[in-house]
Amino acid sequence: MNTKFPSEQLLVIGDKKEPKLYSCSECRSGAGLDFEFSMAFQPIVDTIEKKVYSQEALVRGPKGESAQSVLSQVNSKNRYQFDQACRVKGIALASRLNIQSFLNINFLPNAVYEPATCIRTTLNASKEYNFPLNRLVFEMTEGEEIKNHNHIINIFTEYKNYGFLTAIDDFGAGYSGLNLLAKFQPDIIKLDKELIRDIDKNTVAQKIVKAVTGICHDLKIKVIAEGIETPEEYKVLSGMGIRYFQGFLFAKPMFEGLSDIHYPS
Repeated sequence: MNTKFPSEQLLVIGDKKEPKLYSCSECRSGAGLDFEFSMAFQPIVDTIEKKVYSQEALVRGPKGESAQSVLSQVNSKNRYQFDQACRVKGIALASRLNIQSFLNINFLPNAVYEPATCIRTTLNASKEYNFPLNRLVFEMTEGEEIKNHNHIINIFTEYKNYGFLTAIDDFGAGYSGLNLLAKFQPDIIKLDKELIRDIDKNTVAQKIVKAVTGICHDLKIKVIAEGIETPEEYKVLSGMGIRYFQGFLFAKPMFEGLSDIHYPS
């Protein structure tokens, strides 16, 4: 990948340049960034077993400000360090909150210059904060344009080799879709919330979601419906066999904490 980094963040290793690697405590404190951020957590629920399947770490400002207030400050110069800091911050907070489920962490594909090297900080954070590697789920959002599918496949393959679960977030909204799915099968697909918004009133969307869930079932890929806000949306989607959900109907994100969960009847 041709991502460029500012000179003050580069280490020269032999004749190669790599982004500077910070310690877990430095990453947690936002070293290399000129802004602060924290995390909120929103549960992904298993509606069959009525339990939390995973908690997703969502970027927030240091006092709970919106994700956009933070993401608007991320650019090509600080993308790598922000990506690394998010991993450490999410794992550290999850450990502090004693999260026993899986932990979903979003990653920026264009920040991962070399999967095996970039994963070092994650491994160190898992060890330092005593959070098991096999409970980490890395989500790639389809909202970030990826020109090189082989790069994504290499990232996912490396993550699987370490025992992480992999997920494609916002499936159906971005640049990859079925083309990427044909080349690599993640453990989880999260259906984009715009695809399922008011799905109880949209028969075309119902047919699309039913087809996608059928494909995923055949490929043994878990499907999560995100952005669920109404009982009607839940009823239609659960009727299609979807058991994993995320959205305000169940719980809103909690800043640096864990939400109570409402299970619709």
